[in-house]
Amino acid sequence: MRQVEIKGRRIGENEPTFIIAEAGINHDGKVEQAKELIRKAAQIGADAIKFQIFTAEELASKQSSYHKLFKSLELGKDKWVELAGLSERLGLIFFASSFGKESADLSQELGMPVFKVASGELTYLAFLEYLARKNKPIILSTGMGTIAEVDEALNVIYGAGNREVILLHCVSNYPADEKDTNLRAIETLKQVFQVPVGLSDHTEGVSIPVAAVALGANVIEKHFTLDKNLPGPDHKCSLTPDEFKQMIKNIRAVELALGNGVKVPSESEKEARDAARRSIIAKVDIAEGSIINEDMLKVVRPGTGIPPKYIDLIIGRKAKKDISAEEVLTWDKIG
Repeated sequence: MRQVEIKGRRIGENEPTFIIAEAGINHDGKVEQAKELIRKAAQIGADAIKFQIFTAEELASKQSSYHKLFKSLELGKDKWVELAGLSERLGLIFFASSFGKESADLSQELGMPVFKVASGELTYLAFLEYLARKNKPIILSTGMGTIAEVDEALNVIYGAGNREVILLHCVSNYPADEKDTNLRAIETLKQVFQVPVGLSDHTEGVSIPVAAVALGANVIEKHFTLDKNLPGPDHKCSLTPDEFKQMIKNIRAVELALGNGVKVPSESEKEARDAARRSIIAKVDIAEGSIINEDMLKVVRPGTGIPPKYIDLIIGRKAKKDISAEEVLTWDKIG
């Protein structure tokens, strides 16, 4: 399976989960609020912070009720330069969803190492081709999409000469219901397309992203806010810094717990194995030269002697020396 590299960070199988704090539009049009989102994301250990760069005209008709909202959330290029610089200084990978050629060009000017495509643009094939020709990795959300639509989108991107793609499974409801989440689609996307696959999660709480990592998600993107009570549209379905920090902690714990899949005792189990398993010991005193029978033996802890599976090899053999009752049998005592 292909891996994708973003600013020196490899993403894919056998790599740590790439965790994106989706700040989105939770800056509410205020650059200082955006900066605080960046600071908090760095403090809690996110790998990247993602915003949404757009012009209202790219997204909605002026007759649409959304046009005014999007207009209020626009930030100028100078503000994005400030935010990108702050992220760089704090060690965060900084990027944004683009929604048209203008915002994609600005993302390119800002030096973003990856393009993000929101679920709503999955079928905007001309835009996907435009992004692909910029020769940067693309993270493609697939909410509301079918396998056929994902395949069509990838064919356009690949046809433009770009094969650096990460897919995100997504349910485009805010919030999404657990019963609709269908986490097994992550494995389906991996098997079908052989690219890194993650989850852009819109459920409430931290359980679903952690479960996704256990099922093999390579990326987790989760909405991030300073305060769920702020007035913008996405705050209520976002995680606070403390919640996001707990999610990261849980994800890293799951990564450790997954291990390498080889079924062997861990180093920490070896002492417990000796204490918990059983050995063959003498039930009574056994004199040297005696023929050992079953009534002379019992199987109890600890497991430091001959394992019980060999009892049939001991019965009928001679004792090479005296064996005291309760003594653990060893092979040098058996003739």
